[in-house]
Amino acid sequence: MMGIVGMMMELGKAMQFICSLEFWRMAVFWTLSLLVSYWHLLFTPKSKSFPRCAPATTPIKPVCIITGATSGLGAAAAYALSKEGFCVVLVGRSSHLLSKTVGEIKSLNKDAHLKAFQVDMSSFQSIFNFKGSLQQWLLDSNMHPSVQLLINNAGILATSYRLTAEGYDQMMATNYIGAFCLTKLLLPLFRNSPVPSRIVNVTSFTHRNVFNMQVDKETVSGNCFSRTKPYPCARIYENSKLCLLLFSYELHRQLSLMEKSHRVSVIAVDPGVVETNIMREVPSCLSCVAFTVLKLLSLLQSPEKGIRSVLDAALAPPDISGVYLFGGKGRTANSSALSHNSKLAQELWTTSCDLFLQSQLAVKVKETSTSTSI
Repeated sequence: MMGIVGMMMELGKAMQFICSLEFWRMAVFWTLSLLVSYWHLLFTPKSKSFPRCAPATTPIKPVCIITGATSGLGAAAAYALSKEGFCVVLVGRSSHLLSKTVGEIKSLNKDAHLKAFQVDMSSFQSIFNFKGSLQQWLLDSNMHPSVQLLINNAGILATSYRLTAEGYDQMMATNYIGAFCLTKLLLPLFRNSPVPSRIVNVTSFTHRNVFNMQVDKETVSGNCFSRTKPYPCARIYENSKLCLLLFSYELHRQLSLMEKSHRVSVIAVDPGVVETNIMREVPSCLSCVAFTVLKLLSLLQSPEKGIRSVLDAALAPPDISGVYLFGGKGRTANSSALSHNSKLAQELWTTSCDLFLQSQLAVKVKETSTSTSI
């Protein structure tokens, strides 16, 4: 009886979601934007491809940090890069899943050098604490105080509005703000690397569905959507991925001005459609149908195949930076016209820095009040 009730409730949720604009936006526009990405890949004459290179030979063991490393692309990347000789730092929200993933990788590669940290990428406090823990671990392990590779992979597709401790929309915080803050906090460790280092941002073809965007605090934090009913999950996801892409191009531009040799490079990568649990909040019957249709169209990849483009970005030649990879084989593709709007990218950078400083100040105030009360 309980099984029937549960099934009826699931069907009710599915019907409600099907009747929403967000469902049709995902079903129609996301499919079209994926096809546009493949069109650019196949028919753009200026498309380039870059070979993979082995990590630079150095007396230090290269350190790679992967967010969202407990499943899907993150777990697949952690295993693949452990085989490339990296010391892989796995970042995830669940300590149980982190332990499970570490165990699975160790069973496949007994020589893997792994370290796991429990971090909530939607919380600045958690990210700030992670930076301190990472530096202490590097010191305690007698490792060089630097990082060679960061893969900002963590992402969610939330179907309801949820606030973080800092007052941001959880999806915007996880998918973009967290990646921005982590990258900004770790930049000194990248610059301290004796070999070229790299930041890889995992974005999405869904950014193509954003044709106009404000980059004020209300929009970037996602708070402007708190008054929108029902929750526009597809639009917010698209915005978060466009922000990550704009951030990639702007960070590349700023690093290029400071470091002509591209000692810290930035690459945005779109793995396409990968069968992961990112749609876990969507009614399961609908996500199953979506994956089945995409599989029949040969557009759905397993994490092991989807990770190829991420590895292409991670292992591209050191001088490659400021590009957008899509489709595997180290190939570049044209991202949307809006993603190349340099004025918008600079405005986003300024707004993101303001949010970063605001969050940093809140953490310091909290620490001060805690120490005072003690």
